[in-house]
Amino acid sequence: MSTTSLAVRPALSVRRRWTVLAVCALSMFLVGLDTTIVNVGLPTIGRGLGVGTRGLEWIVDAYTVVLASLLISSGALADRFGRRRVFQCGLALFGVASLACAIAPSMGALVAARALQGVGASMLSPVALAIVVNAMPDPKERAQAIGVWASVFGLSMAAGPVTGGALIAAFGWRSVFWVNAPVIVAAVVLSAVFVPESRPERARRLDLPGQLLLTVAVCVTVAVLIEGPRIGWTSPLTLAGYVLAVAAAAGFVRVERHRSEPLMDLGLFRRPVFTTAALGAVAVFVALTVSLLLTTFWLQHARGWTPLEAGTATLPMALGATVCAPLSGRLVGLVGARRPLLLAGTFITAGGALCLVSPGEDVNLPLLLVAYLLIGTGFGFANAPITNTAVSGLPPARAGVAGAITSTARQIGSAVGIAVAGGLVAGVGPDGLARASRPGWLVVVACGLFLFVVARYSRAAVPAARRAG
Repeated sequence: MSTTSLAVRPALSVRRRWTVLAVCALSMFLVGLDTTIVNVGLPTIGRGLGVGTRGLEWIVDAYTVVLASLLISSGALADRFGRRRVFQCGLALFGVASLACAIAPSMGALVAARALQGVGASMLSPVALAIVVNAMPDPKERAQAIGVWASVFGLSMAAGPVTGGALIAAFGWRSVFWVNAPVIVAAVVLSAVFVPESRPERARRLDLPGQLLLTVAVCVTVAVLIEGPRIGWTSPLTLAGYVLAVAAAAGFVRVERHRSEPLMDLGLFRRPVFTTAALGAVAVFVALTVSLLLTTFWLQHARGWTPLEAGTATLPMALGATVCAPLSGRLVGLVGARRPLLLAGTFITAGGALCLVSPGEDVNLPLLLVAYLLIGTGFGFANAPITNTAVSGLPPARAGVAGAITSTARQIGSAVGIAVAGGLVAGVGPDGLARASRPGWLVVVACGLFLFVVARYSRAAVPAARRAG
């Protein structure tokens, strides 16, 4: 099969195009699921491996940090060697790493396997989006497909705790990794049958200096957030971390500005629409991960709930995301991104505020369930318009890069959210968890309010239906 750009191919049939989307969405479901499925099992994993709260944070962030750092380079690899080929390699690596997680004998082995999972996942997210964008030549159809793609990812994030709780209750914590195997096998077979190979006419070069500096900046920043409460925010080691993170970030910007084919197209950030969309992606995922981690520890440590019960408590969140994510995708295609973003900001802000108004040292459980429903609803409305806003008005070649940066922003948001929430509750006894969590709910409220800023700038994004019409 030829590996020229899809632009010179005969158009795929409607059924084939949406089958390609379904296969890519399946891989994205795995990436999102493994971002949150472990959260509800952290206390159980900690007891099984003898690990404290800060060690548990690394089980989650080893995955998200590596994923965030490598997303854009994986997109460049796909452009060079073929999108389907890299997509399938990512699936295989993700599957092998999942098996390594399932049999990990120690904390170190589990963190290393989670990092390897992140490498595999990085080959799925941007590549899947590039495959979808190139398979959908019609702007309106492409917007709808991007909405579905982003919605599936958001749904998987919300469904992770429920799925994890059920698996842990039935088979133990290692089952949250074993469950990936059959899905991986199905995705590999389906991609071989239905996904056409493609690559641009001219592949981007790999930017190794930029990749190294980006990885250092992200990893050191998250490490400081996780370890800062333990070693002290003004300790020599923490101060060295600040300097290293700032130096790496500054070096990254300098290197990217002087490369003909940079890892990250910094010119995109000169578009306020794109910049606010990327920051909105960070905010949404900070809000989600802070909400999940704070309540996971509170329900299991303070209330004595099992992982299954704690996972079941997140069902309202999953319900809100399930119902509203596809609705948001349709709204984006019809009326643009602004209205879904306004709804997302309203619901996330309201959900965080509900947890803030709980009286005393405890959290009112019915109020928490309503808050989960509101946050899940807001999360469902947020993902499709943020992705569409980021890529709106760009040609397909730049849309893939914009989508990769937005995906990176989501994972950075997840990593930062885990670090912030973990820092708030680390070392806190069961009686003090509710009080320690209150600053976290302020963070959730702030993230929800920021989406109103994103909605304001999204007015510049022309709805796909109008462009097509």
